[in-house]
Amino acid sequence: MGRWTSARVRNMPESVFLLMDREKHRVREEGREVVDLSLGSSDLSPPEEVLRVLQEAAFDRTTHRYCLRSDTRPFLEAATRWYARRWGVELDPDREALALVGSQEGLAHLLWAVADPGDSVLLPAVGYPSYWGAVAIAGLEVWPIPLRSDFLPDLASVPEEVARRARLVILNYPNNPTAAVATEAFFEEAVAFARRYDLLLVHDNPYVDIVFEGRTPSPLALPGARERVVELFSLSKSYHMGGFRLGFALGNAEAIAALEAAKAPVDFNQYLGILRMGIVALSLPEERVRRDVEVFRVRRDTLVAALRDSGWPVSPPKATLYVWLRLPEGTDDVAFSVGLLRETGIAVSPGQGFGPGGRGYIRVALVQQPEVLAEAARRLSAFAHARV
Repeated sequence: MGRWTSARVRNMPESVFLLMDREKHRVREEGREVVDLSLGSSDLSPPEEVLRVLQEAAFDRTTHRYCLRSDTRPFLEAATRWYARRWGVELDPDREALALVGSQEGLAHLLWAVADPGDSVLLPAVGYPSYWGAVAIAGLEVWPIPLRSDFLPDLASVPEEVARRARLVILNYPNNPTAAVATEAFFEEAVAFARRYDLLLVHDNPYVDIVFEGRTPSPLALPGARERVVELFSLSKSYHMGGFRLGFALGNAEAIAALEAAKAPVDFNQYLGILRMGIVALSLPEERVRRDVEVFRVRRDTLVAALRDSGWPVSPPKATLYVWLRLPEGTDDVAFSVGLLRETGIAVSPGQGFGPGGRGYIRVALVQQPEVLAEAARRLSAFAHARV
């Protein structure tokens, strides 16, 4: 990197996922098959009625123009109705909701909107890779929060002086990559922590529906949370619309207004046809979503059983599309992942790509059929045993 590379880009963490992408390309160039369990992109299709809406919109000339803020209101009304059905909290679609081009975009722009370069952000030591890059691009300093044994951040371990310097705290539960689920009691603790130190609490919640037992709580629904909580939602996981890039932000009106202002010079809203897809998706009965969750439950159970049969102790995750695996002590997760891919054709994600707390782990995504996952587990275990 040289003259035409900004300090913000230079400060971005090196991406181990680019390394893995190059390795996958190399293996395929050699004519070998890659079983890709490294990406959390659902292999299921969006509901048929959602796709039909897009098909009809493509031939509707009124959807071919730029989509202005007022055009997003029907989608935001659907989003706030969906939230009210889930948690019994009525939000204002004009002041407390904003359409996003995916929650990843929303988080990056939110950091620009609510913090200034040099401000500090509290981030769990294991988190979605884009968090670390977004913090660097925004020019913020990050303080990694250590994780407890249940993979929830240990808020009590944050030093007083660090918490008082911070501007915001970012959480993500159900969690990518650890698959940990937060309780309502934890979110009460988190909101109280944010109130004590005058922080904005940003909760990224794309896996809200991918939960195998019970339902996940929302910190925004807690008493007083609207004063300092913004929650980000995505249609990528629940409705398998990852390629359509659609999400929404709900919460504190001032932060939502700032986010809208930050987005204005950078992007227009999503295509009207995609917004119409979102309206239909968010109106579907919850049973439709649960049906697809059962697909991932079967895959989870298959992978976990195969790993256990191969002598790899693992507990079944309670949520998400992932199994977070601890490697044998002293194993470098990047070298392990590259070697696994080259020797077996199985692609996984190295843990250190998710932050400093991810070293020594790998993430396996449940994005293949059960029989493929079972065979992958056998190859993975055999490779690990041979390495040890």
